[in-house]
Amino acid sequence: MDGVINSTVNMATSKMTVEMESKADISSINNKIRDFVKKTEPHVEVITEDKTSKEVDDNNLNKKKLFRVGIGALIFFIAIIGDFNIKVELPMFLVSYLLVGGDIVLRAIKNIARGQVFDENFLMGIATIGAFAIGEYPEGVAVMLFYQVGETFQDIAVNRSRKSIKSLLNIRPDYANIETADGVKKVSPEEVNIGDTIIVKPGEKVPVDGVIIDGKSMVDTSALTGESVPRSVKKDEEVLSGFINTNGLLKVKVTKNFGESTITKILDLVENASSKKAPTENFITKFARYYTPIVVIAATLIAIIPPIILNEGFSDWIYRALVFLVVSCPCALVVSIPLGFFGGIGGASKSGILVKGGNYLEALNDVETIVFDKTGTLTKGVFKVSKINIANDYTKEEVLKYAAIAEAHSSHPIGVSIKKEYTGEIDENIIKEYEEISGHGIKVLVEGKKVLVGNSKLMKNENIDFKTDDTVATVVYVAIDNKFAGSILISDEIKDDTVSAIEKLKNRGIKQLVMLTGDNKKVAEEIGKKLKLDRVYGELLPDGKVEKLEELDKQKSKKGKLVFVGDGINDAPVLARADIGVAMGGLGSDAAIEAADVVLMTDEPTKLYEAINIAKRTRKIVMQNIIFALGIKLVVLGLGALGLASMWEAVFADVGVALLAVLNSMRVMRVK
Repeated sequence: MDGVINSTVNMATSKMTVEMESKADISSINNKIRDFVKKTEPHVEVITEDKTSKEVDDNNLNKKKLFRVGIGALIFFIAIIGDFNIKVELPMFLVSYLLVGGDIVLRAIKNIARGQVFDENFLMGIATIGAFAIGEYPEGVAVMLFYQVGETFQDIAVNRSRKSIKSLLNIRPDYANIETADGVKKVSPEEVNIGDTIIVKPGEKVPVDGVIIDGKSMVDTSALTGESVPRSVKKDEEVLSGFINTNGLLKVKVTKNFGESTITKILDLVENASSKKAPTENFITKFARYYTPIVVIAATLIAIIPPIILNEGFSDWIYRALVFLVVSCPCALVVSIPLGFFGGIGGASKSGILVKGGNYLEALNDVETIVFDKTGTLTKGVFKVSKINIANDYTKEEVLKYAAIAEAHSSHPIGVSIKKEYTGEIDENIIKEYEEISGHGIKVLVEGKKVLVGNSKLMKNENIDFKTDDTVATVVYVAIDNKFAGSILISDEIKDDTVSAIEKLKNRGIKQLVMLTGDNKKVAEEIGKKLKLDRVYGELLPDGKVEKLEELDKQKSKKGKLVFVGDGINDAPVLARADIGVAMGGLGSDAAIEAADVVLMTDEPTKLYEAINIAKRTRKIVMQNIIFALGIKLVVLGLGALGLASMWEAVFADVGVALLAVLNSMRVMRVK
């Protein structure tokens, strides 16, 4: 359509997203879309989604159809039970057929006019009209009736799974209590701006991200993280949209607009995940495209060739061909498989694991190598200054002061720990010529003095004569006016569940567990030994990490996948380069959510093991559906060709199998 760049249909949430070239065209393109959908699928209602649009009640939409089918079924049963002659019986069967299946035949005719021949409407239409043509009137109506009943049950099952997905997404806040000059006012979260003050009462959802300026409380973070234990929050701490305030009154200063808030990003990720199809989904779509025409050609050959060769009547062989046609519809696969992947994505997000698409969920099944960043991934990232060494007549206070001033703009955990240790005031106005050198440290001018704060590489690059420290702690060297002033030793702790996560991943059959870090080799090797990692590489710059990752990537098998797990802030290049980028502790981190393919909303390494388990369970259920659906269809196709299956078995092999496959797909939503 002119003016449309891209369009994707999300079957699991009943939404079509259309990307347009210009905002000015929205109204006219919306009207064109409505007209197009009305022509293509008259039973589908198009609603443009905005914050005021109401959920469509599928039950009301189906009531008219059920009433019409019910009247048709009643006439059909009267025709069967009553002892009528053919002149009365035939019109009754025709009326009941039109009431029960008229919409399907009409849809088939419209689709044929547009060149879309091989769909379930065509198959059911041709099969039942064929049954009438060979005098099987009751069977023609009965098969259409059974098909409609089966389709209704299938719709109910799909809608149930959609509702369970929507209830998962029902963490969107409905309102915000904003503080104004006239008192507290209830507004839509979209109306809240950065810098506004909002009040969050006990039992309410936090509507937008912000920092607490008054009050303390316990918050339920389970909707975002999957964690059941409430978290304690107080003044100056960050709260994220989607948290539920359980007891205290909180006054929060807004730091992000609703569109940029954590909850909005999560909802977008979960809802749009199914647009990135898994290879199995793509295969089934292509398979259905070729499979149905092949079966239609086979059915035509069954109807024509055997009666000519065997010199028999056409009637029996046409009936067999019609049975063959009814069975051939691939809707069990086309509907249940995307639903299976969406269910897997939904189940994962209930556990605090955001998977950005079915392709990434499927890829997690073939992981051979997992590469971890160290700080904030395997370790807590909560650094503490453990020792200050001094040189050249500088005092500990001076070394700490200049290091803290140099780190004033840094958000890195090491820089934060130095600022925390320094208790004095930092006047940012005295900082001039600030330069952050990636993988080395910081160069800055403070009160006319050239200050260098960083690792041994920075000292060597600047030709500073310094004394190296052989400790296993992280060492930050400080130089003032090209003279070595001292070093600050900073220690970090391994996370509580890191050891068990590594052990579980090894038992899961992961071939290689590797750590890449910018930290010094001694610290890296010490942690690697404790965790029993296969390989450890230290003192790497961001580009060095990418190089090592590429080396490891060459060692994997053709089908194998390489995962990189990092904090998503400093590791964007490596996250992007890996087959699957996993952001650890991505809660509230914009960079993590943007760069990664999978986001673990808590910073627990065991969540990666859980994500792999969910992926394997999803694949198992999807494969069950494929084997079950194709197996039943092939058996009934064979029986139909041999004349051993009637239309009843054929409709079960189509609609019944689809219904069972959809119900099986819904099992994926359950979190174990």
